[in-house]
Amino acid sequence: LEVHLHSGTVDAGGLGWRYGPSVGGFELTRLVAGFNGGFRLSTGAGGFESYGRVAVPLQSGLASIVTYSDGTTDIGSWHQEVPTPGKRVVSVRQNLSLLIDGGTASANVGCVSCWGATLGGVLDPARSALGITASGELVWAGGESLTVSELATALLSAHVVRAAELDINPEWVAGYVYGHRGGHGRLAPVAALASQPGIPGQFLAPWSRDFFTIVAR
Repeated sequence: LEVHLHSGTVDAGGLGWRYGPSVGGFELTRLVAGFNGGFRLSTGAGGFESYGRVAVPLQSGLASIVTYSDGTTDIGSWHQEVPTPGKRVVSVRQNLSLLIDGGTASANVGCVSCWGATLGGVLDPARSALGITASGELVWAGGESLTVSELATALLSAHVVRAAELDINPEWVAGYVYGHRGGHGRLAPVAALASQPGIPGQFLAPWSRDFFTIVAR
């Protein structure tokens, strides 16, 4: 499996990205899963880069989801744990500082404002994150009503050693797994969260925000 970072019609916006605002091309026959990206790029929460094209410059020290040309993906603080020396980077999505580092939750998980503006100022909006285990397995976590601490605890229970929070609030948190109906015909998306409002088109139609797909090699 490998991770593809998609640009949305607004974030990152524009034409000509390697992976655009909807699943298409060879991905349609290999698509396994898809899930939301990070905060709006206008919030200053981090950079976005794909195949040498930069929408927002990367910032040292921020939580970074990094995919390499060999198809592997890692998560870490930019210019600290990532990128791996000697490996060619193909995409980077940054969002805030690491939620989990070294198998330990960030010391400021109790600071609600540190982890994004929530609708109505609630402590437990919909939240999501992507983590990685010591053996390199990626773990997406999301829920309808989660504090930052609860999100970190869920990831730690899955043996995650580093993690980045992704988008928050109900409209923006969504994950799907895709059935292929015997390998032919239309994809059948299944919501990862039964209560999620969902993304119109389930990433199979153009979407405004960036997102990730998991694709079989």
